[in-house]
Amino acid sequence: MHKARLVIFAKAPIPGYAKTRLIPALGEQGSARLAKRLLEHATAHAVEADLGPVTLYAAPYPMSQWPDICLPQALEFAPQGQGDLGDRLSAACESIFDDHWDGVPVIITGTDCPGLTSELLGQISNVLKDNDAVLVPASDGGYVAIGLSRFNPQVFSGIDWSTEHVCRQTVERFESLGWQYTLLPQMHDIDEQQDLQWLPQSWSLKDFEQFN
Repeated sequence: MHKARLVIFAKAPIPGYAKTRLIPALGEQGSARLAKRLLEHATAHAVEADLGPVTLYAAPYPMSQWPDICLPQALEFAPQGQGDLGDRLSAACESIFDDHWDGVPVIITGTDCPGLTSELLGQISNVLKDNDAVLVPASDGGYVAIGLSRFNPQVFSGIDWSTEHVCRQTVERFESLGWQYTLLPQMHDIDEQQDLQWLPQSWSLKDFEQFN
């Protein structure tokens, strides 16, 4: 298996803070429970992939501000920093692709896609052997994961974040840099009420529906 450093961007699963677009369907508590399940799923699969170090870039930070939650002991933690998502992604990459970079590629994910398994992370890592970048597009026009074997801040600059243009604009950045890249099959994030149909069959929606 080709090694990689895994980076996960995540919000604390706090009611009213995480998965706010699902609050009309699940309520604040239910949305937070789903955020917690997605976080646990993402971190478990990242560690299970056994590609290399896994760092959770957390908001808020430090982790003492997070609710009591069971996360893999192998995780490392770091703050997301300031600015929009592009600024924060660039800062994370710059801290990795520095003068001491060891040549190991970086795979960055969120926690919104339960289909992003350890097997798929391994596939992304293997594709990076022969590519400068890999994208796993999301059905909403964003992307589920991005893999980079090199870094240029243009990749995250001037992107219309949280729109249907994110994946297309990112591909345009790759092409303007002359990078070789691969697009893997599209997947589904869980962001809106209509996305709940993409939850794994083993997850019961009743576990997340609001109740008092």
